[in-house]
Amino acid sequence: MYLPILLVIIYSFNVSKISSVWTGVTLDWYRSLFRDRDMFEALRNSLVLATVSSVSAAVIATLAAYGFSRAKLKTGPVIEYVSMLPIMIPEIIIGMVFLAFFSLIGLPFGMTTLIIAHTSFCIPYVFLMVKARLAGFDNSLYDAAHDLGAGEFRTFIDITLPLIFPAILSGMLLSFAMSFDDVIISVFVTGVNTNTLPIKIYSQIKTGVTPKTNALCTLLFVATVLLGVLSVLASRPRRAKGERKRRKNT
Repeated sequence: MYLPILLVIIYSFNVSKISSVWTGVTLDWYRSLFRDRDMFEALRNSLVLATVSSVSAAVIATLAAYGFSRAKLKTGPVIEYVSMLPIMIPEIIIGMVFLAFFSLIGLPFGMTTLIIAHTSFCIPYVFLMVKARLAGFDNSLYDAAHDLGAGEFRTFIDITLPLIFPAILSGMLLSFAMSFDDVIISVFVTGVNTNTLPIKIYSQIKTGVTPKTNALCTLLFVATVLLGVLSVLASRPRRAKGERKRRKNT
């Protein structure tokens, strides 16, 4: 899996426009990339879209999962199965459905339709993770909070939310990646003046992969690795602090 990524990184420094022919080392493609305003506009749109969609999906899915865990509805399994359908349905069908729906209600295609569509197919990813975390939740914590005078909202904010936050964060990160990477659904619901980075890259690949595209992919890969390293470094102090507390209590 990493060999193709390595080849993309290497050929992003290639002098030749033909990726399969190596003629020398240059940084011209990176300079050209940073001068491409359309590419950075598409990147900005993708970041805004993925952020808003993942946060919206996290809010809706968290409230839904919490409601299902507390309501104990007889029709709960059926509703949960229906809520999982966006994961199982092919993306091309979802894209066509959204295209027909937005056309029917007369909603202009653009960032708004992209956010609605992406939020809809991101909800199941967060819902699954939060639901799994709530399945192992100790209900005695609810009883203890109620005995101490806390209402449902206070119990959710002070007890439930901190305990399920790692699942929410994991679901948001997965939703962010799914939204940022999506091409098929975005093609159906985007507008003429709104372009995302995956669609921009896909349209360029039709005419052939250039080192400029390789340079963009390299920068995105490096950014992903840096975010992963920062996440690990940020979690180390907490882990060390937790270990010191355990040793002290022991």
